[in-house]
Amino acid sequence: MKKILIAFLVFLSILFLTPSVFAADYFTRDYHVLYQVNDEGKTSVTVNVRLTNTTSDYYASSDTITVGFRDIENVLAKDPDGAISPIVKQTDEGTSIEVPFHKKAVGKGKFLDFSVSFDTGDIAEHAGKIWEVNIPGIANADEFASFNVEAKIPNSFGVPTFIKPVSTSSQLVFNKEQLKKSGVSLLFGKEQYYAFSLVYHLKNNNVFPIKTEIALPPATNYQEVSLDSISPTPSNVVVDKDGNWLAQYSLAPAQKIDVEATGVVKVSYLPKPSVLSRQDRQEYTKEKPYWQANNAKIKKLASELKTPESIYQYVIETLHYDFNRVTDDQPRLGALAVLDKPESAVCLEFTDLFIALSRAAGIPAREVNGYAHTENAKQRPLSLLKDILHSWPEYYDDSRQAWIMVDPTWGNTTGGTDYFHTFDLDHIVFVRKGVNSQYPIPPGGYKSDEDFGKKDITVGLAQDYSTGVSNVSLTTEVPQKTFSALPIQGSLTIVNKGNTHFAHEHVVIESPFLLPKRQLIAVSEIPPFGSVKIPFSFAKTTLFTNNMYDFTIKLQDTIIHKRVTVTPFAFSQNQLIGGVIFVIFTIIIFVLAIKTRYLPIFRRK
Repeated sequence: MKKILIAFLVFLSILFLTPSVFAADYFTRDYHVLYQVNDEGKTSVTVNVRLTNTTSDYYASSDTITVGFRDIENVLAKDPDGAISPIVKQTDEGTSIEVPFHKKAVGKGKFLDFSVSFDTGDIAEHAGKIWEVNIPGIANADEFASFNVEAKIPNSFGVPTFIKPVSTSSQLVFNKEQLKKSGVSLLFGKEQYYAFSLVYHLKNNNVFPIKTEIALPPATNYQEVSLDSISPTPSNVVVDKDGNWLAQYSLAPAQKIDVEATGVVKVSYLPKPSVLSRQDRQEYTKEKPYWQANNAKIKKLASELKTPESIYQYVIETLHYDFNRVTDDQPRLGALAVLDKPESAVCLEFTDLFIALSRAAGIPAREVNGYAHTENAKQRPLSLLKDILHSWPEYYDDSRQAWIMVDPTWGNTTGGTDYFHTFDLDHIVFVRKGVNSQYPIPPGGYKSDEDFGKKDITVGLAQDYSTGVSNVSLTTEVPQKTFSALPIQGSLTIVNKGNTHFAHEHVVIESPFLLPKRQLIAVSEIPPFGSVKIPFSFAKTTLFTNNMYDFTIKLQDTIIHKRVTVTPFAFSQNQLIGGVIFVIFTIIIFVLAIKTRYLPIFRRK
């Protein structure tokens, strides 16, 4: 009988690697891995292995397990004959644990049971208001006869907000089909808070004044924003068609200012629903630069893929993340070009390809730029240049009636973690691009050459999110007097003096006699430091109306009482005097004109 040494290399923290062909030919392996997390987030990992001979010619005298992280301690090993002193070494992949066996399983069908255990802090992570537990998957499930994972989580973590893959069992037990490459992810907590400080460098290089704008983190269906300060104060903050908050400034010739904005973002796990109009649907399926939705190659792929999930899977399986491009500052490729260079993609190309294919399939889609919280730049990279931000897409789901964010970049770089069916609380939206594929510019991109190298984005976890007290002012402009037979026209100005957005309320205008007697005017979203001016009117009165009319304007708890006097044209004293003067002047001119016709004309001879 031949005696050889078989070394199995297994990644436990990132991926379980495929064993060598030689090992697979002569042994089968059954794994059961137990993850026990304590209240402080420390995890005890126990790997139980059964190694079974499939031939009489070979046996294993030892096994080497390599775990993909360095933070392990209390490493123990044993086989049926007792404890084993493992040989632990640091490697480029992480930590190598060699287990020399006391006995060998010799003979076809014979098996050897052994186990390795250790403690690590790399499985559970406590960040702000949430706990995240990430258990690695396996690269090639077919190489294992069985592979089961069991997780035990302390009650102090609460009920999981989501479990990936979905489990209907009360016990957190997963088999190799469920694990696959993506592993298991558990989230505890439904929202996360982030404090931000952003700096924008604005400069007018022209010899004439200009108006410009900057993009602030907006409220979306995934996040709420408390904009606590912005200095200097903008002239207004408006909302564009994609829901971006744009702060407006005027700059004199050669003027340079630095704008600083601070606040807190509350990110929620579940998106709020929103209705997409037919016009918006048409807008978000159009071709744009970098989103070549009308290209024949793109359209052919889209007709085959059809659904957002199929498009997502195609993107993560086709493109390969190029870490060199993060620092090389190479130009954006776009959807069509990256199909010709799939090995050279960063997050922008993953996003562009998903959007182009979605739009070509008639699925509304757009780009999101922002900040993504990550502790592992290899697994979850940030590669949108200018302060190293991130880019990901979102599509409109008709069944849920909501914009749904997905991240094909991280789906690719994590080896298949599901960022389609369930998202996370790590993505903060700075801007959304749907109407325009290149504008607005996200925070971090407002730099001139002299500002290069400055850190303009600071984001950290926050413990609290306070919306403060709603502070909206309402003023109106209405003439005190007007004439009959003419509409009564006025305007409302609403200023948001609070730190959160004023969302979709209605102004109620009521009058006992003026028509319409009750008006309900919708108010669009008003960001902090923003204002809107809304016109309104009453129908014209009869020709000889001479009366005073009261009406009220109500917005939330603010009520304004107004009175307007309506008079006929002839009853206006000023107009009457003016009319008399006009008539007298006209008569004088007429008389003079008549006399002029009869003046003698003399010609010189």
